[in-house]
Amino acid sequence: MSDRVLDVKNLSIDIPLAEGMLHAVDGIDIHVDKGETLCIVGESGCGKSLTSLAVMDLLPKKAIRRLERLDLAGASILDYSEQQMSDIRGSKMGMIFQEPMTSLNPAFTIGNQMVETLQRHRKMNRVAARDLAKRMLEKVGITAADQRLNQYPHQLSGGLRQRVMIAMTLLCEPELIIADEPTTALDVTIQAQILLLLQELQSEFDMGLILITHDLGVVARIATRVAVMYAGQIVEQGTVKQIFDNPMHPYTRGLMRCIPVPGKTKPGEPLGSIPGMVPSLVGKFTGCRFAERCDHVTDACRQSDIELRAESGKTQGYRCIIDAKEMAKVA
Repeated sequence: MSDRVLDVKNLSIDIPLAEGMLHAVDGIDIHVDKGETLCIVGESGCGKSLTSLAVMDLLPKKAIRRLERLDLAGASILDYSEQQMSDIRGSKMGMIFQEPMTSLNPAFTIGNQMVETLQRHRKMNRVAARDLAKRMLEKVGITAADQRLNQYPHQLSGGLRQRVMIAMTLLCEPELIIADEPTTALDVTIQAQILLLLQELQSEFDMGLILITHDLGVVARIATRVAVMYAGQIVEQGTVKQIFDNPMHPYTRGLMRCIPVPGKTKPGEPLGSIPGMVPSLVGKFTGCRFAERCDHVTDACRQSDIELRAESGKTQGYRCIIDAKEMAKVA
């Protein structure tokens, strides 16, 4: 039996706008295995969240999704109806959103919402469902679980609401969890607790995890593999060691220069930055999307689209015409 939990092939998302067609995501290939954490990293607007919503089939109605393959636990869900997708969302795959206050219904107690999830997907009676909900709240580190079940979302702190969301996502023991910047709205101490909790629960339940973030510090701590996105494309992918020890794409290298290094970055010293702006993705685009911001750009970079290439003997792939030896010279 395959350990592959999710397999996405050639995902593209177009959104019609008044000024033309926005090519928000272009030719994305990703996969996740059991017990593996894939971190999708990139700056705001690069298509990370849209990619996750496309997997869950939660895109806005006007968005146009195209895919060659969408497999979950070895079975294709590409042509599933809305009812079929509704059946597997929450049961076989779950999503933790960036702001739990907008994900929880303010008009119902935590207990009502968790019990409804179990009754919908596992056909449990109310007493058994409430007991399981209580135990899951305790598992994610929430004390006085009986009391919390009777509270409304606005009565909980941000960290507690995020723990509730994680507990709700885990109720039906899904095979895949997508976490879209789950710690962004939390303070630093709570962020660390939530990330550690996700790691522990992933190990316990042997789930596949997609973590969407722009924080490379988070990536270094939690990732198994990394996909770096820029302007709707994956520009580099590989293991976390490959990406941090030997980044190949100029954009990835630019991101690494922006990270302050303890002991090396002096107080008051300017942090690294990537000059320029992300290109508009409205209309037809030819060539490398990072060309206008790249220090190593040539005429060839603008002439045709750049494919994701793999370095011989490595699992790492990157979207650049400069090969590994040349990149080592210009680094």
